[in-house]
Amino acid sequence: QVQVVESGGGLVQPGGSLRLSCAPSGSIFSINAMGWYRQAPGKQRELVAAITSGGSTNYADSVKGRFTISRDNAKNTLYLQMNSLKPEDTAVYYCNADVQTVADVAAPFYRYWGQGTQVTVSS
Repeated sequence: QVQVVESGGGLVQPGGSLRLSCAPSGSIFSINAMGWYRQAPGKQRELVAAITSGGSTNYADSVKGRFTISRDNAKNTLYLQMNSLKPEDTAVYYCNADVQTVADVAAPFYRYWGQGTQVTVSS
């Protein structure tokens, strides 16, 4: 019923920038919080940044001052602007969205995940 698709990953040199996008679609009634997580090889998935429907944000300490999360509520789209990228930012980046569907607006928000997009920072 709800699909979450990320885009914008790729290969970039250290110090470079990338912008990730995430667009939930389907039978969506409302979206609450949205966020970005990442998982590097051999490591657990970790929070990168999150944003509420009202625009409040929080970031992992490792990305503060370099990454910016934002959302366009009219388009149901989430963004992650990543600047000053480092090799340790290399990971698969996953988007999630807490969604109420049209089929059951009385139900609690359910967290949907995308399939991930690869970000590789290397010279």
